[in-house]
Amino acid sequence: MPRLFTGLEVPRPVATVLASLRGGLNGARWITPDHYHITLRFFGDIDTKLARELDQVLAQTLHEPFTVMVNGLRIFGGDRPRALVAEIAPLPALLELQAEQERLARRLGLATETRKFTPHITLARLRDANAYQVAGFLSAFGGFPPLPLTVDHFVMFSSRDSIGGGPYVIEATYPLGDDAPLNEEWDYDETA
Repeated sequence: MPRLFTGLEVPRPVATVLASLRGGLNGARWITPDHYHITLRFFGDIDTKLARELDQVLAQTLHEPFTVMVNGLRIFGGDRPRALVAEIAPLPALLELQAEQERLARRLGLATETRKFTPHITLARLRDANAYQVAGFLSAFGGFPPLPLTVDHFVMFSSRDSIGGGPYVIEATYPLGDDAPLNEEWDYDETA
């Protein structure tokens, strides 16, 4: 059964800039730019009935489009770096969209997300990376002019259990805004 989560796609121009940073960091397993995304809410492995219910409530999301900014690079893991990420400014519109999805998930009986929402785009998973080398990489490449990312929809991704995530498949798209067309019913197939 695939794992489900909602997220924001990263447009090609932004992905191209971020992909240009790939390389030169020992212990980094770089994410394919086609898999760049901003996770909103992880749901995990859920059954077909719950997936359909989730799709129906997500299709009723009422948010206006907005723009977020990619503000530079950082690491997750502190002294033991485990991921290199592009940092996303936690603007109110983004936080509200994520909080609404958290409320909807709880209303459907899913467990509360215990991790604090920290919007980001994972660029590389780090294994046995030297903290000093990572700091040098951040110093050399971490500061760049903010990159705008327009959010006019979010998507439901599925992924198979694998090391490092992916491949990710878009299962449904949920447009934002008053004029957004209603989402067609998601044909969730748990055998896929």
